[in-house]
Amino acid sequence: MKVNERGWDSSSRAVLLMVFSLAALFIFFMLDLILGSVNIPFQDTLAILLGNKMVNDSWQIIIMDMRLPKAFAAAFGGAALAVAGLLMQTLFRNPLAGPFTLGISSGASLGVAIVILLVGGGTATTIPQMLAGLGSFGSAAVAIAAFAGSSAVLMIVLFISRKVESSVTILILGLMFGYAATSLVTILVHFSDPEKVKAFTEWTYGSFDIRCAEVSILVPIISIALISSFLLIKPLNALLLGEKYAESMGMNFKTTRHYLIIITALLAGTVTAFCGPIAFLGVAVPHLCRGLFLTADHRILVPGCIILGGSLALFSDLVAHLPGSNLTLPLSAVTSMLGAPVIIWVVLRGNKLGGMQA
Repeated sequence: MKVNERGWDSSSRAVLLMVFSLAALFIFFMLDLILGSVNIPFQDTLAILLGNKMVNDSWQIIIMDMRLPKAFAAAFGGAALAVAGLLMQTLFRNPLAGPFTLGISSGASLGVAIVILLVGGGTATTIPQMLAGLGSFGSAAVAIAAFAGSSAVLMIVLFISRKVESSVTILILGLMFGYAATSLVTILVHFSDPEKVKAFTEWTYGSFDIRCAEVSILVPIISIALISSFLLIKPLNALLLGEKYAESMGMNFKTTRHYLIIITALLAGTVTAFCGPIAFLGVAVPHLCRGLFLTADHRILVPGCIILGGSLALFSDLVAHLPGSNLTLPLSAVTSMLGAPVIIWVVLRGNKLGGMQA
């Protein structure tokens, strides 16, 4: 019996897919805790999470101080980048737009480059060693610098958005700001010591390996931004039919655009500040959601991006840490390997699923 495409069958399929996606998110979260250079049995991992005292104290340190913060950072970071990418693709009606389209990542990179390449000293080859001379401020210097850089770009984009009507113009100017910031980073790298360049390069690879104190800042900020994105679902659906249609429905387009830019900057800037620039998740996951749920309705896409973004980030982190090995791959290399085929698939399908149509 054929059921109406927009009726019960479509709704139940979306619910079923959400349940399976949540199950995948939980599985990848647990695997990220269990697997690594030291594999810890599931029952012992669960016992540690429940607060039971373990005979092996090192396992408790590994889970609670290292892997649990990393898993939370991956889950929330992936969700943030995915939703930020969805917002930008809808706002600019461009299937290749992403969370860093407005130059947010480049601004953050410039801030970090200034701290590491100009402030950091000595012959150390890691970021913590580079910043040791800054005392207690050193541990937070990279995150603060990234926030400052991304915020500076955001302020410029917001100022221009008040003067410019066309979203395409804002998109182009955002890209130009990104190129300008990248050129300054390149100049700093060119005149810096090899040790400092190595430390900065390691930051650009991206990593979810952050500490509990940093997670306690990252999670609330991202949670607030994600909740705010739910409040914009109705305007986002209106934008699918164009700016003029959205305005005819009573939407203040400029105000909505400001909110979208601010939420995107908050999501992308926070992740970049604590985890570094992470490629492709923000561009690929929205397309995965559209292809999986077969819809452009943001009532489904926003929660779908949160779940799939977190799942893919956890899976990427799992692959990057090569369970059973002491080796670690650059996180952005892994996310690019996973994300590039999605974009290729979208292009070959003629944007059938990657388009912004309702």
